[in-house]
Amino acid sequence: MTKGIVLSLYDFTGEALKPWAEAGYTCYAFDIQHPVEGHTTDFWGLGNIHYRHADLHDQATLNAIQSEFCDKPVVFGMAFPVCTDMAVSGAAHFKRKAERDPEFQTKAVNYAKWCGELFDALGVPYFIENPVSVLSSKWRLPDHRFQPYEYGGYIPDDQAEHPRWPEYIAAKDAYPKKTCLWTGGGFVMPWTDPVLPEEGHSRQHKKLGGKSQRTKDIRSATPRGFAIAIYEANRLPNIQEYI
Repeated sequence: MTKGIVLSLYDFTGEALKPWAEAGYTCYAFDIQHPVEGHTTDFWGLGNIHYRHADLHDQATLNAIQSEFCDKPVVFGMAFPVCTDMAVSGAAHFKRKAERDPEFQTKAVNYAKWCGELFDALGVPYFIENPVSVLSSKWRLPDHRFQPYEYGGYIPDDQAEHPRWPEYIAAKDAYPKKTCLWTGGGFVMPWTDPVLPEEGHSRQHKKLGGKSQRTKDIRSATPRGFAIAIYEANRLPNIQEYI
């Protein structure tokens, strides 16, 4: 019997779901990269992370997800909308993009808003994650900010190295990356447990270049310590400890 259902939008790797799945929750990772037919192999081998193809830039898709899960025991939601058209790190390209499509940022902001509307409709705690971006000015200010190294202490010493990309991502998430969260539904921000970060930028910024999907996936990988901390703070029996 499942403890409940956790939904994750714009999620290719399922990394943010791993702590929930390990604890017995049924998890769904929605992303357009997952095959329409067949399935994405679960890197974690847990069996209860279900990867679903979904075009989340189509509001009808969000409506369908709401209809599917509205009467099911969803307990938490998370979303990682594409930041390419919103992150201030890409501001040098905004003018060129606006010449091609004057509404490009309005669309991108709406995609993030739709995630919040879905989770609000389901009545669950949630967060929407993005780097420093125009969401702050075109939607609302973030509720929380963090950097990966601030939660590196949640990763056990015998699991310090990143299991997928150790050559790019520092052990125990010991790297800086300013990240913002827009939250709702009673979301609890976890206590920090920091580790000493690397100087300057993280390895994925030093070593990874280009615009390939793999590069984007590695650069946007959910910090493992943060994922564990989110689970610890928001799993139902634990919430009172943080209030």
